[in-house]
Amino acid sequence: MLQSKANWKIKELQGDMDLWMDDTLDISPVVRELLLQRGITTAEEAAIFLSPDVKNLHNPSDLDSITEACARVYRAVENQERILVYGDYDADGVSSTAVMLKALREIGADCDFYIPNRFTEGYGPNENAFKEAYKEGFQLIITVDNGIAGVHEAEIMKQLGVDLIVTDHHEVQAELPDAYAILHPKCSPSYPFQELAGVGVAFKFAEQLLGYFPENLLEFVALGTIADLVPLVNENRILVYHGLRQLSVTSNPGLRALKHVCKIEGNVTEEDVGFLIAPRVNAVGRLQNADLAVQLLMTEDDLEAAKIAEEIDQINQERQKIVNKIAKEAEKMADRNSGVLVVAKEGWNEGVLGIVASKLVRKFDRPAIVLAVKPETGEVKGSARSIPAFDLFKNCMEIRGYFTHFGGHAQAAGMTLPTENLPIIRKELDRLIAEQLTEDDFKQEIEISRELTLPEISEELVTEVSRLAPFGMKNPKPVFQIKEVPADARQIGGGKDHLKLQFKREKYLLETIGFGMGNLFPHISPGTPVTVAGELGINEWNGNRKVQLVMRDMKIEERQLFDYRGKRRKEMLPFMEDRKNLAVGTSGSLLPPEVEEITYQANMDELPDADVLYIFQLPENLEQLKEIVRTVKPDDIYACYHIEDSMYLSSFPTREDFKWFYGLILKKKIIHLEDDIPAITRVKSWTKERILFMSKVFFELGFVKMEKGLIEAVPNPEKKDLKESSAYQNRLERSNIEKILYYSNLEDLKRWFEHCMDDVGRPKEEQTYGL
Repeated sequence: MLQSKANWKIKELQGDMDLWMDDTLDISPVVRELLLQRGITTAEEAAIFLSPDVKNLHNPSDLDSITEACARVYRAVENQERILVYGDYDADGVSSTAVMLKALREIGADCDFYIPNRFTEGYGPNENAFKEAYKEGFQLIITVDNGIAGVHEAEIMKQLGVDLIVTDHHEVQAELPDAYAILHPKCSPSYPFQELAGVGVAFKFAEQLLGYFPENLLEFVALGTIADLVPLVNENRILVYHGLRQLSVTSNPGLRALKHVCKIEGNVTEEDVGFLIAPRVNAVGRLQNADLAVQLLMTEDDLEAAKIAEEIDQINQERQKIVNKIAKEAEKMADRNSGVLVVAKEGWNEGVLGIVASKLVRKFDRPAIVLAVKPETGEVKGSARSIPAFDLFKNCMEIRGYFTHFGGHAQAAGMTLPTENLPIIRKELDRLIAEQLTEDDFKQEIEISRELTLPEISEELVTEVSRLAPFGMKNPKPVFQIKEVPADARQIGGGKDHLKLQFKREKYLLETIGFGMGNLFPHISPGTPVTVAGELGINEWNGNRKVQLVMRDMKIEERQLFDYRGKRRKEMLPFMEDRKNLAVGTSGSLLPPEVEEITYQANMDELPDADVLYIFQLPENLEQLKEIVRTVKPDDIYACYHIEDSMYLSSFPTREDFKWFYGLILKKKIIHLEDDIPAITRVKSWTKERILFMSKVFFELGFVKMEKGLIEAVPNPEKKDLKESSAYQNRLERSNIEKILYYSNLEDLKRWFEHCMDDVGRPKEEQTYGL
């Protein structure tokens, strides 16, 4: 057996499969089911979802205060007032800034931008920055992707006579800023969709300002929306769908240069943005001021764009090195026995601590808080990430008094607290998580969209499923489950870090790849069904296209038998720390501490249950091993024994052999073993071991006397059968043990262990290929 790393949850349908849709849509049952899981229950809804149309976008005029905001901007342009766009240092904030600047410049505004520094100013409105803008002559400030919490800063601007327009999408606080206008979906009861990213709100404002639908700005909307991990449904789906198309053929020098350094060609996908483009844009604000990222998106010069893109790429590489260094340090510091991991160190870069926390969560399946120690202030500051079962925001709010600053949501947060409060935070969060979660709750969760069989999988299905893209929050890429016996399994990659499985049934073939799952290869026994969960795609190499499943997780639900018979290198055995391991016999090499050793003479009443049983020596009789298997009830068995001198391969003396040898003893009266064995071996071609064995049988039956290497016949011995000799019986038993446990093929050995396991009441039909 092999436990999955994550908890697998089957996604539920949101409608009746038999009652929805007519025949106007030509879609497969698989895609119909995927649509139902997304709450799409009519053919009309399915058509809208599968073919996103900008005509279905909501009217920006439905946003409260947008008319007043536009009128104020027009007046500023007419009066030649200076306008400052106040953004944020992440990809959403940078793209929002670019959208706003481009729209303002198109209508002739005198405008500039300001991005606060993550390290010296932090997120959101900053009083000093606002006052400096006033000194520089700006009469209107427009915030993008921030501002809804800037109550104090709004009051300062009002006192100075500077108008403030807030465009934001973050959670609305108890008190709103007293701004000239607030453009926020959650502050607009009549606006139908409340999950726009910051750049989505900026785009709506731009559309209203320009008086037409600015298709050329959609590429920036796609960048910011994907990067900010907002739900890709409703308007966001339409904006990103068309934004990716625009990004694929963009004429913007900055975006083209970014695509070049990312080596993106052809159609740009949400994965290209999420894993290649957005991290580079985000890297700038993580390590320095984010102005450079805005300059890249705003430049009209190809040479300048190429230079900035290369610089940003270098910054991202530096960011990766910093993350890896801190992550390694944090992993060593993490207490794996804690419910919540809390690590802190002086000198850590605050800008990347959220990424490090995410890495710790993935590695240890624990919420993680990663903090930089600030000795000059006596504080620690950093970020946290959580697991689905633990609401980080809610639980930290339970102990809010220990934090100087705290904010976030269920799965992510930022915080500052006095250094002396660190032990208290650790203790209190450990208490809270212990009260709420079971051990199983710590595992990651994978939502399974559907189980597929090999005949259902084709390139056509992959193409049809791709119509559900772009994938993201609330529209995840479907994860399919497949259970098959691998026709081939191997480790691949330079370090054998990856696992490749090939499933084959009749004419149907599917290859799967598990990146970073190479360590699972030794835990797959031949002929055993493997259940994998992953995402379908097309692997194209040298012009050949094949359907491929990229594994997210794997499990084996059957008991397994691993055949290491005759292999000397026991140090190659795969031990798993998180399983209960028991070994019978001596391995001949040092076993790790997690393996408990027993003997065949062990008290069965004192044996513990074990997940894995390693057998290093053959038993003296089969019943000994049967009893251990019945008692221990292992999920997996490793047959690791070898034989020095085989009884089974040594031919058993026949009755004629015994008769001839006994006749020789009667004839010679006395046989001197040391002198006579060489002559006997020449005549009969027997081994010395064979002659000694027959001599021992005669001695046990009372046919001869043996003393000091001499064999002498006993006069008139009692008539006995050869089988009455214990040596005779032991040799028969040993030969039978070797035949069953050592020289049998794998299938026969499996069946023998199956019978042992059946004796403990496990139904036979549960097992086909395993134990």
